[in-house]
Amino acid sequence: MDRTRLVSSLFALAALASSLVTATAQETLKVAVPQRGVWDAGIPELGMRAGIFQKHGLNLEILYTQAGPESIQALIGGGVDIATAAGVGAAFGTFAKGAPIRIMSNEIIGSPDLYWYVRANSPIRTLNDFTDKTVAYSLTGSSSHSGLLALIAQHNLKVKPTSTGNIPATITQTMTGQVDVGFGAVPYGLDMADDGRIRIIVTGNDVAALKTRSGRVNLTNLATLQNRKPALIRFHQAYKETIEWMYNDPAALKQYSEFSKVPEKVVVRVRVLMPKDALAPDRVVGIEQIMTEAIQNKFLQAQLTKEQIAELIRTSELVK
Repeated sequence: MDRTRLVSSLFALAALASSLVTATAQETLKVAVPQRGVWDAGIPELGMRAGIFQKHGLNLEILYTQAGPESIQALIGGGVDIATAAGVGAAFGTFAKGAPIRIMSNEIIGSPDLYWYVRANSPIRTLNDFTDKTVAYSLTGSSSHSGLLALIAQHNLKVKPTSTGNIPATITQTMTGQVDVGFGAVPYGLDMADDGRIRIIVTGNDVAALKTRSGRVNLTNLATLQNRKPALIRFHQAYKETIEWMYNDPAALKQYSEFSKVPEKVVVRVRVLMPKDALAPDRVVGIEQIMTEAIQNKFLQAQLTKEQIAELIRTSELVK
């Protein structure tokens, strides 16, 4: 073999070795995600499908749960490294009880995705008709639970809050009359509203208290924060890049339709119903309000101190 061919072969081998190293250098993070198929909670899945997290050297193993409280329990137990889209009140309350969880980023401001609905033949027409009725939320401590409690407080409603699990289970229970009023999240169920099978009575945008504070947050556990901070920083970068892709690339809507099994004619409305500004990962909003509501809802015993808040909310360490 002449010298030129030898050098070329060595370069080829070096390139192959480099590609193999790159291929095997993907760091795995285990992520708990509630309510499979919901637009904002779908960021990890959609980012993986688009190759964005891989570009940042990450492979995500996603565990889907019924709601945020299940994800928090998986995080506390060490089964996952990150729990996304967890109710903020439950996060504050769980931390106050000594759980080794930390807020790594905001997930959503307000609750523009939430809505409460009835089946088409229900006699319930307005909020006044909610009196003494069973009204759904997912699990205690979830954002849908906090949202329902805020709705009850705003309108002084006398209802029976009822845990119904995930959104598909709630649809079944609502349509079969096991619960009077169901809860949903955009864009799930919008096709049913379009077809006249359900009627939406009220949305999260109608609840004043939900508009001015973070509704859900992304969490990690203390061990992951201490030992794998560079991976969390890359996750945060990829997460934000995925949001940009979701709101700017038409391919994102097609990917989301395939993932969620929601018809494309419904999916095209999601960017309007869920404005990009609501997904602001770099800042947790309305901390005083969050604590006040958490105390009222018995998620929290007392206000956290400034030192406790600084220990809980670690977003500034991950924003690069």
